[in-house]
Amino acid sequence: MSFRTRLILAYTILWVLILALTLTIAVYSINFGLYGQVERTLLRYVNEVAQLYASGRAGEISLPRSGPVSVSFYSSGGQLLIAPTPDFEQKVPKNFIRAASSTAKPYYAPSFMAAYQEIPGAVVVVSQDTRYIESISVTVRNTLVQGMAFLLPLGALLIVLAARLSLIPLHRAASEVDKRGPHNLEPIHYTGPKDDLGLMVEKVNDLLSELREAQARERAFLAEVSHELRTPLTSLNGYLERLSRNPDDAEMLERARKIAAHTARMVQDLLALARGEAERSVNAHIVNLGDLLRQAVGEYPGVVLKMPAEFPEVLGDPDRLLQLARNLIANAVRAAGAPEKVQVRVWMVKEPTDNPPDPYESADELRTTSTPEMKPPKQPWAAFAIVDRGPGIAPEVLPRLFTRFARGPEGGTGLGLAIAKQIAEAHGGEIRVASRPGETRFTVFLPLLLEEE
Repeated sequence: MSFRTRLILAYTILWVLILALTLTIAVYSINFGLYGQVERTLLRYVNEVAQLYASGRAGEISLPRSGPVSVSFYSSGGQLLIAPTPDFEQKVPKNFIRAASSTAKPYYAPSFMAAYQEIPGAVVVVSQDTRYIESISVTVRNTLVQGMAFLLPLGALLIVLAARLSLIPLHRAASEVDKRGPHNLEPIHYTGPKDDLGLMVEKVNDLLSELREAQARERAFLAEVSHELRTPLTSLNGYLERLSRNPDDAEMLERARKIAAHTARMVQDLLALARGEAERSVNAHIVNLGDLLRQAVGEYPGVVLKMPAEFPEVLGDPDRLLQLARNLIANAVRAAGAPEKVQVRVWMVKEPTDNPPDPYESADELRTTSTPEMKPPKQPWAAFAIVDRGPGIAPEVLPRLFTRFARGPEGGTGLGLAIAKQIAEAHGGEIRVASRPGETRFTVFLPLLLEEE
């Protein structure tokens, strides 16, 4: 069953229910109104009759001219004393007569309605035939049923037309999607109003746009990877051919080893970058940042580590944070040309800024941030900076420094900083870079582990 059929069926059932409810309410309202009017009239007249009899003016009784109204009298024990006709049928049961009081009360019977009230020595009853009300109800009900028998198909027809017209934009959009292949990610053409369907199509188009961009990034990434791997593999192939002709050439062997190590490092970086893009989860542990940085610095003898005696802890993945520190230190050593020209400084700040207060050294420099859109929360942060006394980074390189395959003057695979940025953001932190001739500083901000955590 199609969506249009289900919609028409649902609205048709709703239309039938509305008509049936209207019929029921109309008949009930007519009956309730007519019976209520008769009851109020009888109560008023029986009260007037009782007052006239009590005052000795029985001859002044004036019954209503509209409707067959009758007056009868009963004894206090319930015996009928005076009836308007010998075959009078509108009799009130004795138990009601015996319960009469000076207050008028109604009595309901299938074919008539009565009002009775006690008077001195008797009970007066004013009654009226109500069969005409049933006749009116039947007539009204039959008339409404005939009218609704006409309105039902007319309403169903209008529902079908309205459903067809209102669903035209949906069917056009669905038809366009149905004709597409799996590789067609162009926006869905929609000319309808900006209602719920329009908003849904807009969101789908946004998703398609993101998928197109993701595919474009994937193609660009694969092209970049192919280009980056082709060069070292071509060089390695050339060295191996030379070694095949001259196996004792130690220089060629060393060059081949360096090319192989560079290629292996690039493959590892590519795997780490792809894994980080596919899995944003962090295997969080309580990490002593001081111990972690001591381990990273220990792998590069000559690099100086400056940090407080006691350093608070952070919540993060120790393996990924160690990878982040290694990438930054390795870049700094390559840029500076010697480990002795690199320092790792650790301190705490209230919040990340473009000019973090460095207790060891501070200077105003040209800066850019890897995450300019971030609005970090107000909380204590751990900051560690890797400072090298290398040639510096050109200002035009800084804005794209954290993109993949963007190389600085130190060379490398062009992936280390992209991986470092990814790791920092996965931990709720960020990286900021500052550079000037003779000094470059990469500062990493990580949220401190608060005591209540």
